[in-house]
Amino acid sequence: MAGVDPYARVKAGSEKFFEYKGDDELEIQKNWVKGQHVRVRAFVKDVRSSRLLEELQGLNRSWSLPTLVQLGNAATLPGAISPVIGLPDLHSGYGFAIGSVCAVDAEAGSSGVVSPGGVGFDINCGVRLIRTNLFKKDVKPVQEKLVQSLYDHIPVGLGSQGILPTSFETLTNALELGMDWSLREGYAWAEDKEHCEEQGRMLDVDTSCVSTRAKKRGMPQMGTLGAGNHFAEVQTVDKVLDEFAAKRMGLEQDQVVIMLHSGSRGLGHQVATDSLVDLEADGSIPVNDKQLACTKIESPLGQRYLKGMGCAANYSWVNRSALTFLVRQAFSKVFQQSADDLDMHLVYDVSHNIAKFEQHMHNGRPHKMLVHRKGATRAFGPNHPDIPVDYQAIGQPVLLGGSMGTSSWVLTGTERAMEYSWGSTCHGAGREQSRNTARNGISYESVLSDLQEKGVSCRLSSLKLLMEEAPDAYKCVDDVVDVCHNAGICKKTARLTPLCVIKG
Repeated sequence: MAGVDPYARVKAGSEKFFEYKGDDELEIQKNWVKGQHVRVRAFVKDVRSSRLLEELQGLNRSWSLPTLVQLGNAATLPGAISPVIGLPDLHSGYGFAIGSVCAVDAEAGSSGVVSPGGVGFDINCGVRLIRTNLFKKDVKPVQEKLVQSLYDHIPVGLGSQGILPTSFETLTNALELGMDWSLREGYAWAEDKEHCEEQGRMLDVDTSCVSTRAKKRGMPQMGTLGAGNHFAEVQTVDKVLDEFAAKRMGLEQDQVVIMLHSGSRGLGHQVATDSLVDLEADGSIPVNDKQLACTKIESPLGQRYLKGMGCAANYSWVNRSALTFLVRQAFSKVFQQSADDLDMHLVYDVSHNIAKFEQHMHNGRPHKMLVHRKGATRAFGPNHPDIPVDYQAIGQPVLLGGSMGTSSWVLTGTERAMEYSWGSTCHGAGREQSRNTARNGISYESVLSDLQEKGVSCRLSSLKLLMEEAPDAYKCVDDVVDVCHNAGICKKTARLTPLCVIKG
């Protein structure tokens, strides 16, 4: 009915719709927001006292929707299958909350939809981990030399340009082939591809679904780190919690590894923007929030978005492969050994912002779904056919980057995740403060001092990033991991601590 407030029940009081499942889990029943036809399951540290509940009190006063309301809105989408998932790194985003998972019915003839807001602007933003045969004692004497070498090799910052010679033809090939292009051109090793989600290539793509403007934005940026929360870190294995899983990944105590976090840069952002403009103009499916604009999966607009999204995902894998190539060069230069001699093999590469067709159990049978993960990591359990042969016994590696100067984590997927969270778990620390609040409340001097005290070498293109990306601007990553580990939707393998940090 026109004029009905979709959030009337939220404003009237939510407790009768809330069911607390222990200290760190909340289920929100149907009809909390207008049109909500499936439940929400949110994993939140100390949920009864969390800021997410405080946000609900400001629904009338804030221009942005509270994070839990965004989860409720996702649960209104046609074809959504119960439950919509919120993870402990959850915070407000565009349309969908960042840190959320929404599975929609993708069976033939279903009403399932795809929503670009459920993927985000940085399509296939993700993390990869590269191991070495070096140890902390090997890096410490040359730590400053190494961080400078990495900074010299890796283009960073907003608007940075890559070193890969890129023409329209080259870009088109990369968008179609993903890591197969990187392998062909010599920017990746054959085994890299095996240790990457989808083997680094979305197959159902069409480069004509990527606008000329998106291609122009992407051409100069292939092989760049970007800005914001993207990073390259040299880390050391600080603590091993699962010896068997760590051994399968080639990890051991005090070993040096490299974590890369980057995405599809301006190309992915433009693909998302173009689709949202088209869908908001179409408006054929009513939604509580225009940022949730969606269309049926099989519609022309739906297929155009999915094929363009696949191209952007392929671009992102090519981008991270190029960064890996540059990291291997930087290490070779400093240690005067080849990357092969340094055993710089890819442990795994995970995607954070993507929608993929998957089979999950529903109503007692395998069911085809389109799983939107926005700020969430796939966490398939042991023996799943979509994970590499050498990880079948342990489950899919899950890579979790922390905030600047804090721990990162290596986890594994579980059967519990398959049953309880659509094979998904957390992706990072999750913002606690907006960038503006962090800039105004945190001094760059204090952040630099903290990094120096921890023995972390740092290179950045902008001092304001020190405030925006300070640990105090984020949730505690160890708390985020604890909630997911205790819920059984991932399992701890190893904790990593930083030695060198490169940011845009």
